[in-house]
Amino acid sequence: MSQSKLAVPELAAIDVHGVSRQSFIMRGAVAAGSVYGLSAVGPFVRAAIAQDGGGDVDILNFALTLEYLEAAFYTQGLKQVRGLSGDAKSLATEIRDNETAHVRALTKTIQSLGGKPVKAPSVDFGDAFSSQKAFLKLAQTFEDTGVSAYNGAAPMIESADVLGAAGSIVQVEARHAAAIRLLNAKPITDGGFDKSLEMQAVLDAVKPFVKS
Repeated sequence: MSQSKLAVPELAAIDVHGVSRQSFIMRGAVAAGSVYGLSAVGPFVRAAIAQDGGGDVDILNFALTLEYLEAAFYTQGLKQVRGLSGDAKSLATEIRDNETAHVRALTKTIQSLGGKPVKAPSVDFGDAFSSQKAFLKLAQTFEDTGVSAYNGAAPMIESADVLGAAGSIVQVEARHAAAIRLLNAKPITDGGFDKSLEMQAVLDAVKPFVKS
């Protein structure tokens, strides 16, 4: 499928390399967003986790994979994007620090539940660091994707404490998304509610994009 036909072509630039199931789900979520738009990410994640019967540790490891990606994106961007403006650099630095804190918190929570935290996957963000405009454009897409992914995973969480922790993270992710949108002179939201699509249509569409 050519990028001209993708709903969110910026997502097609993200390449996640890893062997864990969480990395697989993350690649699938990126592919779902590319094909159908960001509203498709949450339902895809929810179905993917449900199919494997993943418990809270698996869901937290999925969230940890997402946070690894976001932390890597801002860490690399701050080093590689030339001429970041004061506001963009300040926001990117703050978000990087938040994502790094999320990585630490999720790692400790997984360990406290007796689980093994996944390792950080290697990531390729394509041409996202070629300019400030490209960086902020993918940042917006990435943050919106993160919020949708957390929303998709939340209904599968069993522990009230874990759900509360995930909720505190997704609220921060939503603030990131709104702040990036403001820098891009975009509305802070596309509407009062996210739309969803039939799950089988999403799964069929993402299959060519996902490599295990």
